[in-house]
Amino acid sequence: MFLLHQLDQTAKRIKSQLANALTLVNLCLGAFAIIFVIQNELRIALLLITIAALCDRLDGAAARKFNAVSSFGKQLDSLSDLVSFGVAPAFLIYQASLYLYGVPGMILTIFFILCGAIRLARFNVTTPSYHFVGLPITAAGCILTLQLLIVPYFPPYFFMFSILILSILMISTFKVRKV
Repeated sequence: MFLLHQLDQTAKRIKSQLANALTLVNLCLGAFAIIFVIQNELRIALLLITIAALCDRLDGAAARKFNAVSSFGKQLDSLSDLVSFGVAPAFLIYQASLYLYGVPGMILTIFFILCGAIRLARFNVTTPSYHFVGLPITAAGCILTLQLLIVPYFPPYFFMFSILILSILMISTFKVRKV
């Protein structure tokens, strides 16, 4: 009887930490993506950011399913999202195209990261509702990441415009319904 109780308690602890484990996998994938960008392995970085997005989707679902939603998990998720969907995609598109513009390309890369941080901070201090305010960083980062596939077909200034628009959309006040 005691052993069954211990096993049950252990299973509950594991379930409660599954969402945080997925969040940490998301963070690791984002960090690896940055390393691959530095090594100019852009397609591998794209793949890692895409898998990070899947982990990000699953961590929230796991937290809700196992009733493990916490403010710690929310903060950890935001920090991970800043790396995986802010820094990694910005560096990816910088390395693929924006580097051609020198300092303006660098400024727009950093602007995207700053807007993502503002977006996440605003999310963390607002009361949960049925909509997001501004474009979620996960969506902005995934859109920016997938643009790697069209770099050969569009002029570099397209990506300057794109990163600027995505940045502004993240800090805007329009509402996006949660799915």
